Amino acid sequence: MSEILSIETKKKLIEANWRMEDHNSAGGLDEVPFSIEVGPMHMGTKKYYNNPDAEIEWSEEHAKKREGVYDYGFSNIKPNQGINIVAGAFGCECKTNDEADPWVTSIIREENVEDVFKLKVPDPVNNPCFQQTWKHVEALQAKSKLPLRVVNVPSPLVTASLIWEYTSFIEATLVYPDEVHVLLEKITEATIGYIKEMFKRITNLYGVSHEFWYVPKEMGIRISDDTSALLSPNLYREFGVKYNSMIAKEFGGIVVHSCGDVSNVAEPMMEIPGLRGLDFTIPQVQNWEKVRDAVSGKTVLCLRHFYWDHIDDGVTDLAEYSKKLVDFFGRKGVFIQTSTPTAEEAVALGEKLHKLLSR
Repeated sequence: MSEILSIETKKKLIEANWRMEDHNSAGGLDEVPFSIEVGPMHMGTKKYYNNPDAEIEWSEEHAKKREGVYDYGFSNIKPNQGINIVAGAFGCECKTNDEADPWVTSIIREENVEDVFKLKVPDPVNNPCFQQTWKHVEALQAKSKLPLRVVNVPSPLVTASLIWEYTSFIEATLVYPDEVHVLLEKITEATIGYIKEMFKRITNLYGVSHEFWYVPKEMGIRISDDTSALLSPNLYREFGVKYNSMIAKEFGGIVVHSCGDVSNVAEPMMEIPGLRGLDFTIPQVQNWEKVRDAVSGKTVLCLRHFYWDHIDDGVTDLAEYSKKLVDFFGRKGVFIQTSTPTAEEAVALGEKLHKLLSR
């Protein structure tokens, strides 16, 4: 069994990869960093949402499952609040459930589009939705010594698609562009205030992502920008690049995540000033070549594929698929994020990836 790396060594190597140090140079990285989570997706369901004891118990159990796993991950706590927090602060009703993050009820549709002008930017300290999150963060830190990930940060586009009924919002980027910009301007201001307050509140910070990967604070902030996959390149330039750039400027950088097929928007994403990296759920991307041509070797590329992304084919070898990713996208600035159903499978996968992804 391979010797497990210390947290200090993992951080040092991860930070070097975020700086895009050359794997081929003397003293460069010997291995493409990878992480392996264990078990099904962990979300803000009724069991965990604003339940610090349950959240800490899950985190400690996950850490035990990962003992003996060779990878670049280490123990932390995810403050599960869902992707809806900023939308909730604007007045959207958020309901917990037993299946996923809280569901959100939109408050804007085509019938009341003028209401976007009436929306007030929520106070990051005194808004009830934000206060609920700060109370949860404080409880987690008081009850556990494990470092905290940031609470999920939705991009302005994602929050807009929650406040404004999803299908109607996508149509509105063409039909009501002025109203969409008004909404996005307010959301961006609220998001910046929310992130600033969060950095004040989280004193034992794991990294600037709500995902398992350690993302150094120097990268700014990681945002979830899933709505981007539904836009054309020019629509993303108008409604995505502009507002993500404002967040990047405020925090000294930005890492953009998106699920879905991002082939069409990878190129305009590269136009975001202060972009530190892109994070894609790669099995959902149809045109890898388009992404590689736009991104590889130019910014950090986090390639995510969990075991459930391959359930339909039933034959994918997670280690070989990871090797295929590295062979196609290169090694420079590349991270691999994956998972297994069980701890035993995680240990075995870690050994295989260590052999396949080392120089």
